[in-house]
Amino acid sequence: MPSLPYKIATLLYAFDEADRVLLLERAREPNRGLWSPPGGKLETGTGESPHACAAREAREELGLALCPGDLRLVGLVSECGYEGAAHWLMFLFEIRPRLGSLPAAMGEGRFAFFRREELDGLAQPQTDRDRIWPLFWEHRGGFFAAHCHCHSDGTHTWTTEQSST
Repeated sequence: MPSLPYKIATLLYAFDEADRVLLLERAREPNRGLWSPPGGKLETGTGESPHACAAREAREELGLALCPGDLRLVGLVSECGYEGAAHWLMFLFEIRPRLGSLPAAMGEGRFAFFRREELDGLAQPQTDRDRIWPLFWEHRGGFFAAHCHCHSDGTHTWTTEQSST
């Protein structure tokens, strides 16, 4: 594997009172046109923590003012060689307060709430559909750490490195 930059991001799993999950139909790359949880890149130059990044992204994208106790780290996903361009480290946070309304559309895309059983019918990144969502649902209330080795032929090798339910 060649030396590639490491990108660090947070993903936000927010729910409404009916336990529907909030997803963003992305208007920009990566994953343009696909539904995924909101979130964004950690500001490494300022020393931003993953919790601070998650709170900032919740404020910027969802209009929520959160404190660290409003966030629960549910998972950690590392990807080696994503699209041959970078390695990724993603912190997955569930937002504890329930959302009372749908956030407004923005430059990143538009939002919608979905029931768990509706997710399979959505256009979404393959790794989200095949691996990350199953891990999230299995470990909701617990924690998981998973590693994905992205191969040049488009296949992926996944390893669950930690699991507590």
